[in-house]
Amino acid sequence: MRLMMTIKIPVEHGNKAFADGSMQRVLQEVIEKLKPEACYFMMQDGLRTALLFYEARDEFRILEAHEPLFAALGASIDETPALSWDDMQRGFADSR
Repeated sequence: MRLMMTIKIPVEHGNKAFADGSMQRVLQEVIEKLKPEACYFMMQDGLRTALLFYEARDEFRILEAHEPLFAALGASIDETPALSWDDMQRGFADSR
């Protein structure tokens, strides 16, 4: 299943993590672990935000990715199923 992980980093945690280099290290770890098909970085609600689109094959890997984000960055994380147009077309065909 393809998921969109939204990572929001509080300003104070983010400033500290940026200054000591842990933000880059933790994000690199998470990206290497999940191997997302796309990553985007932006500001959302005044917070540093990352969107990672990845295929969840081994669910326990999700927890391995979450924990460093919580511990090092104080991040809030949302996981949302994300369908491609091909996925939607298969769903339309199956519902007939």
